Amino acid sequence: MSIISVSFLLLLLGLTIVYFLVPKRLQWWVLLAASLGFYACGGWQLLPFVFLTALSTWGAALWISARQKRDKLWLKANRETLTKAERAAYKARGNARRRLVLVLCLVLNLGILCAFKYVHFLLAQADAIAARFGGRVTDAIHWAVPLGISFYTFQTVGYLCDVYWEKAEAERNPFKVLLFTSFFPQITQGPISTWNDLGPQLFAPHDLDDRNFSRGAQRMLWGFFKKMVVANILSVYVADVFANYPGYTGLTAFLGALCYSAQIYADFSGYMDIMCGFCEILGIRLTENFERPYFSKSVAEYWRRWHISLGAWFKNYVYYPLAVSRWNQRLGKWSKKRLGRTVGAYLPATIALVVVWLATGLWHGASWGYIAWGGVNGLFIIFSMWMEKPFDRCKKALRIRESAWLWRAFQVLRTFLLVTFIKVLPEVGSLRDGLGLWKRILTEHTLPGSLAELLPFVDSMRNLAAAVFGSILMFVVSLLQRRESVRTRMERRVPYVLRILLFVALFFVILYFGVPASTDQGGFLYAEF
Repeated sequence: MSIISVSFLLLLLGLTIVYFLVPKRLQWWVLLAASLGFYACGGWQLLPFVFLTALSTWGAALWISARQKRDKLWLKANRETLTKAERAAYKARGNARRRLVLVLCLVLNLGILCAFKYVHFLLAQADAIAARFGGRVTDAIHWAVPLGISFYTFQTVGYLCDVYWEKAEAERNPFKVLLFTSFFPQITQGPISTWNDLGPQLFAPHDLDDRNFSRGAQRMLWGFFKKMVVANILSVYVADVFANYPGYTGLTAFLGALCYSAQIYADFSGYMDIMCGFCEILGIRLTENFERPYFSKSVAEYWRRWHISLGAWFKNYVYYPLAVSRWNQRLGKWSKKRLGRTVGAYLPATIALVVVWLATGLWHGASWGYIAWGGVNGLFIIFSMWMEKPFDRCKKALRIRESAWLWRAFQVLRTFLLVTFIKVLPEVGSLRDGLGLWKRILTEHTLPGSLAELLPFVDSMRNLAAAVFGSILMFVVSLLQRRESVRTRMERRVPYVLRILLFVALFFVILYFGVPASTDQGGFLYAEF
């Protein structure tokens, strides 16, 4: 079911009506039924995998929590009769058992994710190697990937780890864990929420609130505008440039890369606006996934502002555990003694970042393009970390003030261009194609002789004007959001009637430009991940 279809809007409308009509104790059951129904529309044959992930996580978390409480009670009851060594041995045995259950559940669910997403890639690599020796590996496995498997797997892994670390209470009701796993507004593109943040909201009673309804509907409308008018129009241009870049000038290829940056932001943040707006109507606040990412002053800052929930997941469940692990800390101490203080300070973090960014690339897609994309992002972040002190000395020598607007503008422009180049690397086709686009942009300097030669991918100047206007409007809104929400600002400064007229105008712009552009371009980019 397409999220920008009339049938999906009717689903949201019917769900909202039923949600607020049923007794409050049944509201979360309505969400569960809607989530499973939405998932079944995307392929009911794959529902068992969602059930398996949810139920295995529920059972493992419940066992780990029960074992933790039982061990604590036993130690408390026998505190007077046990020696210090006996208490330590008992704790170690309990920790080992809990860790074993944790690892088994993680292996099961991450194994399912890896099997669906990476078996084809591994077989293709094996086939390529075998072909060099005259052999062949047959890829006889053909299966559909469960909807949103990357997102719901990471979300349940986070919940299980939080229970293991005693940061969250284990839920006794398996159906509540199933709802947390399959909650449809976030199952296909996130955000990746924590149990402590989302769980209480899903199961709490909610009343229909006029302000929540108004603000949620406004945000949904803004999301549909970004997706249907900006992203879907630009997607046609981007597809043309990526397919035909060898025959276009470097400047045209560069414009295609810029269009892709605008497209993917409008596409992904548009989805977030639609779903966050709908959840706001229900009284549920999803984790925000964007904080004006194209105003970042470094690649590291960009990734703290783009897909925030994914970055937080990797930081909490991969980076920190690796960075503070015993073996990594011992390596840091060893390198500090033999290789110097700087190496000892940065090496553990560097190792953790290498793992995080290679995993991030693979999470986005099973291809060498995405592996390279993750590696390049990680390389910039690691390089900037190691060079932080030399850069500071250079800025001091050149008398560059961090607060100077010209310096900040340079940093923002530099970062935007860097992430734009990195973004297109896996999206053109193969890694070879991505590098080919880079080469075309950087080495082909022929100036187009006409507007038609500069923009050969444009078949309607009217649609181009709408996409450009929408991109400028997104930029202005991002600027205004530095201090407070645009909706809050409008409520305070714009008369009610004028606000209504603005949203009516936005609605008709979507109908006039967005609906025709969305006929064949209805999918969301991040749904592929």
